[in-house]
Amino acid sequence: MAPSERGARYAPDVRADRRAAVVAGLVTAAVGFTSSFAVVLAGLDAVGATPAQAASGLLILCVTQGLGTLLLALRYRVPVTLAWSTPGAALLATTGAVEGGWPAAVGAFLIVGILVIATAAIRQLADLVRAIPTSIAQAMLAGVLVPLCLAPVTATADRPLLLAPVVLTWLLLAAVAPRWASPAALVVALVLAVVAGDERSGALWPQLTWTTPTFSLGAVIGLAVPLYLVTMAAQNVPGAAVLSSFGYRPPWRSAMVVTGVGTVAGAPAGGHAINLAAISAALSASPEAGPDPSRRWIAAVTTGASYLVIAPMAALLTAIVVAAPSGLVAAAAGLALLTTLAGSLRSALSADERVEPAIATFLVAASGISVFGVGAAFWALVTGVVVHLALRPRGH
Repeated sequence: MAPSERGARYAPDVRADRRAAVVAGLVTAAVGFTSSFAVVLAGLDAVGATPAQAASGLLILCVTQGLGTLLLALRYRVPVTLAWSTPGAALLATTGAVEGGWPAAVGAFLIVGILVIATAAIRQLADLVRAIPTSIAQAMLAGVLVPLCLAPVTATADRPLLLAPVVLTWLLLAAVAPRWASPAALVVALVLAVVAGDERSGALWPQLTWTTPTFSLGAVIGLAVPLYLVTMAAQNVPGAAVLSSFGYRPPWRSAMVVTGVGTVAGAPAGGHAINLAAISAALSASPEAGPDPSRRWIAAVTTGASYLVIAPMAALLTAIVVAAPSGLVAAAAGLALLTTLAGSLRSALSADERVEPAIATFLVAASGISVFGVGAAFWALVTGVVVHLALRPRGH
């Protein structure tokens, strides 16, 4: 039964439905932004962005995902929300500098957007992505996340008194209000950063910084390909599945075009990738957004508008992060990724097949190796596919 048909079963209370949807949309934007913006900044910094370029990247990501969400929600009247690629940002953070530096990284972002557009147009490309076993893709993501999720451990060991309030905030809220645990921990970290940080401020006003893309083989193979695959496997496919689980038909092809065009448009300003929301998608599509499924698209519209309102804060937040004591914000970001790491490990090891390919993929991704200037994420995928093919039963 379609959401619009099911909506007829509910007594009409338009005002209450709208209020619930608006609140859900505000929560979606607040949780989506505060829980992972530090990961985005860490990723952009790792591949060579200056603080101004990282702030520009965060700003353009908010704008493109906000506009894309508004476009899709208003066009299809479904609670489809977009987000930046948090797993993709984690990949950037662990990949580090690529051949050609920051301009080549921007070129890689541009290629990711083109590949996403091509996925909507070329069925064979989508089939090729789906041919990679889910366990291998999730194992690669888990390996990428490990170094980031270790940050709370190492930072707390180095500076226990500074990190204790962040960790305790996360732990207490994880027990009583899990949705707000990571955002609250990050807010505490930002407050401590303001109190204990140095006086480096940088620009506090929002501005876009243009970078002319360049292209290098190392950046294409070592960054663009893994970023495209992790964005598809860890964001777009699960995001569509979340919408389907609540009875909606995801506008898959249109969403790929919108997110691909948004990624291409945002790349020169430093945006790495936008995609269907996966982690926060349920907040706007679930009954929490109102009892009438046919009106939950209002939650997505609210989310999109909220991102446009939040966007001007990018420069200020970047300045706070830059001035923060070493390891403080990274620890809060690592706590925010623990749930994603747990989900990736669960998916990697619960498949009805041999676990050796997933384990091999995970170990290579977590190793942080670089061979021929190409980072660990790419070699992890190669290793996982080779081991999978070698151990596949004969006749398959």
